[in-house]
Amino acid sequence: MTSGTPGGTFNHHAAAPSTVNRGDSKNYTKRGRVATGLSLAAGFLIVEWVVHFINAFVFGGALSNYGIRPLDFNGIWGIFTAPLLHANFEHLASNSVPGAIFCFLIGLSGRKAWWQVTIATVLVAGVGTWLFGGPGTSHIGASSLVYGWLAYLVVRGVFNRSLLQIALGAALGFAYSGLVWGVLPVYEGVSWQGHLFGALGGILAGMTITSDDPVKGTAKQ
Repeated sequence: MTSGTPGGTFNHHAAAPSTVNRGDSKNYTKRGRVATGLSLAAGFLIVEWVVHFINAFVFGGALSNYGIRPLDFNGIWGIFTAPLLHANFEHLASNSVPGAIFCFLIGLSGRKAWWQVTIATVLVAGVGTWLFGGPGTSHIGASSLVYGWLAYLVVRGVFNRSLLQIALGAALGFAYSGLVWGVLPVYEGVSWQGHLFGALGGILAGMTITSDDPVKGTAKQ
C-alpha cells in the first residue's frame, strides 16, 4: 500500500502491464516437463539403488524381510516398503530400465500426475498382494510399480481422448508385450499377484487421472 503526504502529488502514470511471450511460454512448458520427467526417473533410480546397496552391504540383506507377507498383519507395512527392496542386483537391474523409462514418460505430465499414479499403483498392488499373495510367502520388488506405470501409459490415452497418448500406449504395449506373462502364475518364484494388481492399479489410475499439471510461463516486464 502506498501513502502520500498532505499537499504532495502522486504519480498518475500506471506501470506497464506484464506480458507473457507465447512462444517463450510454450518452450518453457516443454523444458519444464522434460526436466520433471528426467528428475523423477533419476530419483527413482537413485532411491532404488541406494536402498539396495544399504540392504546388501550394511544390513546383509536383512531388510528384505520387510516385504509384503500376505494375511500377516505384522507384514502389512510391506505394502509401502516392498517396492524399494530387491532380492539381488539382477532383480534390481531388470526393474531399473523400464521403471526409469516409464517414470520419465509419466513425468512429462507433471509431478502431481506421477504421484497420483504411483500411489494408486502401490496401494492396489500392495493390498491385492497382501490379500491374495499366498500365506507363508514374502513379496518384494519394484516390478509391481513397473506394471502399474506401463498399464497407465497404455490405457490413459483412451480416457484422455488423446491420439498422441493412444499412439504412445500402443507402441509401449507392443514393445513390452512379453510382460503380459508376468501377470499369470507360470513362473516359479515370481510375484504374479504383484504384477497383476499393479497393472490393475495403473488401469484404475488411467481411468481417473485425466489432466496434466499446469506449467506456468515466466512473465516479461
